[in-house]
Amino acid sequence: MTDTRPAWSRGERVRAAAVLMAGWVALLWVLEVVDVATGHALDGYGIVPRTPSELVDVVPSAFVHFGFSHVAANSVPLLVLGFLAALGGIRRFLAVCALIVVADGLGVWLISPADSNTAGASGLIFGLFGYLLVSGFVERRPLGVLAGVLVAAVWGGSILAGLAPTQSGVSWQGHLIGLAAGVAAAFLLRRRPTRSRVPVV
Repeated sequence: MTDTRPAWSRGERVRAAAVLMAGWVALLWVLEVVDVATGHALDGYGIVPRTPSELVDVVPSAFVHFGFSHVAANSVPLLVLGFLAALGGIRRFLAVCALIVVADGLGVWLISPADSNTAGASGLIFGLFGYLLVSGFVERRPLGVLAGVLVAAVWGGSILAGLAPTQSGVSWQGHLIGLAAGVAAAFLLRRRPTRSRVPVV
């Protein structure tokens, strides 16, 4: 069966990526407003390690934050990195995000310090950084390689600092696992080369 659906134009891809990420970041702010209004009731959706009941918080933990300064620090990198990654296609982008969020959440649950409570979008941010850094090389796309180089130039220093285990109150474990999950996603979800077909008459 032949797919007769028209391919999205470049402008449509840009608009779709922009709308998706603007909505995503807006959702994080709305959730933080709700959290503050309810006396930080949403903080309980963070991940407490090695507690079986906390496995249900693996995904929600990526959407809640501990204060407005926390969500503000994550907003710009998530908006920009998510936008760049979503330009490659919304469905694949959502698959990349799902892989990163689940792998990062499970990793945090397994190896974070006891009695800690981990939440926030930073694991996803580190994952998107890793994905953008290598996906262009994996798929041999010049524009993807350029995007990876630019992302490394702008955020490389911050990413390295976020992996340092000496920072108190920062989940370097979540950052490291998110980064590794993003790199893995670049390989697992890479585009396969399409074979040119010779028309038969």
